[in-house]
Amino acid sequence: MRITRINTNEESSGSDVQDLSLLDPLIARHKGKKGNLIPLLQGAQELYGFISKAAFEKLARDTGIPLSDMFGVATFYAQFRLNPVGKNIIKVCHGTACHVQNAVEITESLEEVLKVKDGETTEDRFYTLESVACLGCCSLAPVMMIGEQTYGKLTGNEAVKIVKNIRLAGNN
Repeated sequence: MRITRINTNEESSGSDVQDLSLLDPLIARHKGKKGNLIPLLQGAQELYGFISKAAFEKLARDTGIPLSDMFGVATFYAQFRLNPVGKNIIKVCHGTACHVQNAVEITESLEEVLKVKDGETTEDRFYTLESVACLGCCSLAPVMMIGEQTYGKLTGNEAVKIVKNIRLAGNN
């Protein structure tokens, strides 16, 4: 399952202004080198958590790589994010084993409690909800991961309880 990653809303508010000078060492390290596009994008994402329009523009201007080439690569590979993500990324497996064990119930329950759709981030940027093709934990189906922690044999209610407990722990 593939989620839509291109947001049609305004990208980010004025409170999210990025220090683009942080890109300068990255650009200096990779400028003019063959095969530098993916390392540049990965580096930008590592710095900011996603690749903003401003970061794309600076990379294009300072490296001479066409903006269309960068955007094409960033939208082709699922590893790249074009919008800010939450502190905690919830990945719900929708592979075959999880699908037949009702992974849809988990996603729908989380969408309801978090008030986001699949692929979106909560307003407070605490959670991002994502459907993924497979987490490789078929014997635990249905499964979700939050960060590095895997939760298996879930129901929608159990997934919601886990998410609520993490939020409580994160707000202390």
